[in-house]
Amino acid sequence: MNVTLLGKKIGMTQVFDDDNRLHAVSVIQVGPCPVTQIKTADKDGYNAVQIGFDPQKDSRLPAAKRGHLKKAKVDSVKNLKEFRVNDTADFNVGDVLTVEKFAEGEKVDVIGTTKGRGFQGVVKRYNFGGGPASHGSMTHRRGGSYGLCQYPGRVFKGKKMPGHMGDVQRTVQNLKVIKIVPEKNLILIAGSIPGANGSLVQVRTAKKKRIPKQAA
Repeated sequence: MNVTLLGKKIGMTQVFDDDNRLHAVSVIQVGPCPVTQIKTADKDGYNAVQIGFDPQKDSRLPAAKRGHLKKAKVDSVKNLKEFRVNDTADFNVGDVLTVEKFAEGEKVDVIGTTKGRGFQGVVKRYNFGGGPASHGSMTHRRGGSYGLCQYPGRVFKGKKMPGHMGDVQRTVQNLKVIKIVPEKNLILIAGSIPGANGSLVQVRTAKKKRIPKQAA
């Protein structure tokens, strides 16, 4: 069953597996995620399950969200997210989805928002090599010429220029689940994931599972 859960990035550490191999892992607190709404093709035009994450005081939520959660008879949560499913028969409003929906050894995708870097030049933003470093060149870290003379007299879209860097949604695919700690709602995933510690992430069943090459 394909499933998506919300979680919070805790940080990175390293663990040994059963074969005594060391893995660098990202630690994510996944769930518990109560099911707050179910959408069906007959009523809404598509099948989806809406889940919540991160308990919150009622007073800190907008009135519309408080009413929505009260109708579903679930505790107040800060974040809501829905994911598409082929069949909603396996879900009911009020169910609580936990990290146990995943299994050790399976592949998952992690969606997060990268760290914001503010306004940056082309050397840091796009890894430009820069100009001469000698005294008087005046083009040490500049991006060079951007214009196109009189015709067409503009800068083409997509030109690599200084600007805002980071703070965009990114997906890392096919990460292996190394370990699950259900009593603490933790999942340890091999490799790094986008976002700062404490940021919201989505963990889902891998959509493009790679098939390992057979040894010759």
